[in-house]
Amino acid sequence: MMFPREGRYVCSKCGAEKDLGSKPEIIVTDSKNRMTTVIESDTATLPKTRIACPECGHTEAFFVIRQTRAADEPETRIYRCCKCNHTWREY
Repeated sequence: MMFPREGRYVCSKCGAEKDLGSKPEIIVTDSKNRMTTVIESDTATLPKTRIACPECGHTEAFFVIRQTRAADEPETRIYRCCKCNHTWREY
């Protein structure tokens, strides 16, 4: 997942960077290494929830919900810690 950092989008896994542009957006890389835009939004406007981060223990995270598997399967919740920017999923 790429999030804004110091005026650029930065991937926390591979370190890839992209110019921020005029509209911030959240980008997720799928399993085939293709870039797919998930949300065009400012990170500050994403919904937050109280959930413990598995990395730092902070209790607040941004989240998005996406259907990543078959339609008869439950959706995937993707969380990003507000403090350390760690990203994890719940299926």
